[in-house]
Amino acid sequence: MQLSFDDVLFFQAYGQQFGTPSTTAQQGLQALLQQVAIDPLNWDNPDQLAYAFATFKWETANTFQPIHERGPVSYFSKYDAGTVIGNRLGNTQPGDGFLFRGRGYVQLTGRAYYTKVGGILGIDLVSDPDLALRPDVAYKIASRGMRDGWFTGHKLANHIPTGGAPDFVNARRIINGLDHSDDIAGIARKFQIILKAGQITPTPTTAAATNS
Repeated sequence: MQLSFDDVLFFQAYGQQFGTPSTTAQQGLQALLQQVAIDPLNWDNPDQLAYAFATFKWETANTFQPIHERGPVSYFSKYDAGTVIGNRLGNTQPGDGFLFRGRGYVQLTGRAYYTKVGGILGIDLVSDPDLALRPDVAYKIASRGMRDGWFTGHKLANHIPTGGAPDFVNARRIINGLDHSDDIAGIARKFQIILKAGQITPTPTTAAATNS
């Protein structure tokens, strides 16, 4: 089922749960809703989408815009080739720590991940890492990565099964262990309410046309 949302109802519900979003956040959310509406993989489980939106809110500091991992160039030396973290991230060249720093809605990090994900999506993220900041690319990375377990091996379906109760706390393992897991779980519960309020329910005629 292709999920789609009424912007007015969505943002009314968002305001009730989180307060009026900034202009930047509203624009970011509208871009995400547009991507959801055209996503060929669909979101058959609204609870999974609620958790994805909660993750995006947290990881982008409430902006819903793809962002860089913050810090001066020196901060990223801990990710450079030859360091423990750098080796784990597949960084092999001088400056890789900064060049392949976190980007996007979920902070894609490291040469190995830029290479792997770029290959899957058919995008040269190694030659141009900033492509991961383009909203449509960032959405593909985040949405497919969370569904398919690109980041840690954990998938949305492992913790938020279709037809079962969502475990929003352990779903954080998809991205980063249990870091702030309770905070993000609380945000996801609010997004459940928002998405339910804003979702457009297909009419039988619309559903038949979609499936034909």
